[in-house]
Amino acid sequence: MKKDPSAPHVVAPDERTLHGWFDPALPPVLTVEPGTTVRFGTLDSGWFLEPHTGGDVADRRRAPQHTPDAGHALTGPVAVRGARAGQVLEVRIDSVVPASWGTTYAGMRSTAWNARLGLTEPAVHSWTIDVAAGTARNHLGHAVALRPFLGVIGMPPAAPGRHSTIPPRWHGGNLDCKELVAGSTLYLPIPVDGALLSVGDAHAAQGDGEVSGTAIECGTELADLTLDVRDDLLGRPLATPVADTPAGWVCMGLGDDLDEAAAEALDTMLDVIGALHQVSRSDAMALASVVVDLRVTQVANRVFGVHAVLAHEALSGGTPPV
Repeated sequence: MKKDPSAPHVVAPDERTLHGWFDPALPPVLTVEPGTTVRFGTLDSGWFLEPHTGGDVADRRRAPQHTPDAGHALTGPVAVRGARAGQVLEVRIDSVVPASWGTTYAGMRSTAWNARLGLTEPAVHSWTIDVAAGTARNHLGHAVALRPFLGVIGMPPAAPGRHSTIPPRWHGGNLDCKELVAGSTLYLPIPVDGALLSVGDAHAAQGDGEVSGTAIECGTELADLTLDVRDDLLGRPLATPVADTPAGWVCMGLGDDLDEAAAEALDTMLDVIGALHQVSRSDAMALASVVVDLRVTQVANRVFGVHAVLAHEALSGGTPPV
């Protein structure tokens, strides 16, 4: 039977596609033309194959491919034909459908953050996910609305060897930005020829900050991503992740502290406002102070994240100065 040309390419999580690190030498499991839709399946970020039902988390069954040195369970990599380092990878997020269960963890490790907040014992919340109802319910009876997204969408650094999946980077990875829901398009600077995109770490719902270090960690039944390549974004080179989302334009900053991450996010947002509205950098700063929100993306991944948000309807009109 011939493959339907309109059907997406499928990359399922299995022994051929699963990995727990970024590595530019990892061969692609699929190479696609620009503009192609790929349907990814992903595991729970911890490689678990079954929901938590009590007892020791370590006793749960994991995928056979899991190793002690593995980070998030990632699916891929997928190469885009003709993509070159220095260009921009365009990732249109068409749909993200979570699996039927998920887990949230808190206080699992002895950290300064947990000690300051008085977390003296661990908590594990087991969630049942009802996609049709759009809700998740934990074992204590609390219900939340679903807002699924992929926590990790990224490419390997150009430097040889294996690289951790935990810290987010300028070319993506563990961004954990809750605005990257279906209907968003993420733009990432490409660090290596072919792009070599890997994805995983789906979250059924998450608050800004991901304060415990986890959200509702879950697998996906499917995540449809359409991959394309462009030379720049809004006529300018791209150095950090930017997304056009239902919430608005989102510019992501990363740093060793929140001040550094906020400055990076705002720096990119000034470029976006300048390009969209044809204003100077100082005028862009004045407008940003009125209409841009700075939000803490995450404080959990060794690198701090802040995203600047410009709602689509927040700024209109304008007459360039004579």
